[in-house]
Amino acid sequence: MICRPHCILLLALSMLSSLLARPYFNNLEAPESLEDLKKIQETLQVSLPKTRAATVCLEIGEGSGSGVIISEDGLVLTAAHVSGGVDKEITVVLEDGRKLKGRSLGLNSETDAAMLQITDPGPFPFVEVDMDDSFKLGDWVFALGHSGGFDKERGVNVRIGRMVRQADSTVQSDCMLIGGDSGGPLFDIEGKLIAIHSRVGASKEESMHVPIREFQRSWEEMSKGEFLGEGGFAKKPEPGSGFLGVMVEENEKGEIEVKELFSKSVAEKAGIKVGAILLEIDGKALANKDSFYDALSTKGVEEFVLIRWSFQEEVFEKKIELVERP
Repeated sequence: MICRPHCILLLALSMLSSLLARPYFNNLEAPESLEDLKKIQETLQVSLPKTRAATVCLEIGEGSGSGVIISEDGLVLTAAHVSGGVDKEITVVLEDGRKLKGRSLGLNSETDAAMLQITDPGPFPFVEVDMDDSFKLGDWVFALGHSGGFDKERGVNVRIGRMVRQADSTVQSDCMLIGGDSGGPLFDIEGKLIAIHSRVGASKEESMHVPIREFQRSWEEMSKGEFLGEGGFAKKPEPGSGFLGVMVEENEKGEIEVKELFSKSVAEKAGIKVGAILLEIDGKALANKDSFYDALSTKGVEEFVLIRWSFQEEVFEKKIELVERP
């Protein structure tokens, strides 16, 4: 195929347009003047208000990490080792200190990508995501995160650096990260989200991040709450390891009746009592006691079951998180 002169001209114009769309200092091996440094600083300062407002602290049990809101209705991207699993309750803390309820969605245990959803009503501050994977090696970037946990007086920590390495499922910057930053956002200098913090290499300046392209590859599955992969960033609950703390039998009416309740068990804390009649588990009617135990045998520690029961002519329903066997 012969490329005519006008084709060459269009290609050249397209390449020129791409270069002009990028901050000029991204194309420099190093800043060459004080003016270059001032321009980098000015661009960062313009980007910070919106990106800081959308960077959140995630509190899970006794630990914490970071994340970033990417939609007005509260979809959050974070790291799999921060969320720790699917369908887990998470407290989301905004920069102004407001605490919101959230629940983890899916994750990829091999790449360290994860999603969660804020369940309180919005709207929420959010950032633009670079779905075109348009950053290049050497680009100026900045990292945000709640290093060491939430601190309203200090606010979100900001670190600036450059993109230094790319691999298929990870990218590396020289922005310094520490504990609590995991799951937080890496932005290009103009404030587009390009990656999520995963881990630190041999030194704190060797920071590894999960690029947005890795989220895109399993976006649908994670948004549906699926646990993907067999990697080391998150451990899939072992089926049958979850403990509810009840013993049941079929009574003379064929109902599934609670005959024994373990003291201080999650079932007791949920309000289930001896003599209660179990009606459903996870929305499915219980035909016999075997159907109850079969359903529990698929559940692991920290997974949830939705139990519907009746007691003294009242009907109750509650989502209960299973624990380790005593």
